[in-house]
Amino acid sequence: MKTTLFLFCLFCAGAAFGQSTTGYGALSNEPQVLQMPSHPQHAAQRPMAAEQSLLETSVPLYARGQRPLWDFAKPSEPIPLGDTARALRQQRGIRKKARVFVEN
Repeated sequence: MKTTLFLFCLFCAGAAFGQSTTGYGALSNEPQVLQMPSHPQHAAQRPMAAEQSLLETSVPLYARGQRPLWDFAKPSEPIPLGDTARALRQQRGIRKKARVFVEN
């Protein structure tokens, strides 16, 4: 494990030193002229496109004898936390208690 870690570090160090000797590590002093691309076509007047509707041309559908789902849903009543605690306490009292006590 130590040998592979040492070889990996040696390889990374060699790669780091190899980059600086190829000339990519230093910036040149030669100025570079920035040339903006030209666009020979300028804006021109054209007729507007035909009007298009974004809305669908659909008719609402109605079926006979069907009721929406929310007619069947019953609103759920949340059980208060106190009632839940009382029910758990009653369940604990109903359970049988251990008859054998172990003391160390």
